[in-house]
Amino acid sequence: MDTVKMDSHYEETSNVRSQLKFLEELDKLEKKRHEEQEREMLLRLAKSRSKQEDPEQARLKQKAKEMQQAEMEVVRQQEANQTALAAIGPRKRRKMDNSDVAETATGSSNFTSAGNASQRFQRQRTKRVNLRDLVFLMEQERDLCRSTLLYKTFFK
Repeated sequence: MDTVKMDSHYEETSNVRSQLKFLEELDKLEKKRHEEQEREMLLRLAKSRSKQEDPEQARLKQKAKEMQQAEMEVVRQQEANQTALAAIGPRKRRKMDNSDVAETATGSSNFTSAGNASQRFQRQRTKRVNLRDLVFLMEQERDLCRSTLLYKTFFK
């Protein structure tokens, strides 16, 4: 499918995935902004020292204190996680080359030559496609746009 995208006849009409990501990002930013405003209001209320304190204000002060404690707990947990990761060390990814594959397949180390060690084993990527993608492709192709196979896909 990637080779089709390189074709000069291929034209991307809409990228729904990027549109959805954009909308999700907007929602996250709006929610974050709203939470930040609420947090600022609670912190200002918690710092105020008025003489007449009604039950609503006492409840909001308690909520602000709980929120501050929760934030401190999150920061403490993040610091503990970072310390643990630093103690473990960086993650190392094992790279397999053709000699490693040959050794595991045959059980011997006779295939460890300099030529095989320089070549890297690359797994072929698979691209999942659904029927809608196939129909779109068939509609764009000149030979397939009037085929009976395309019309049969509309009934599925």
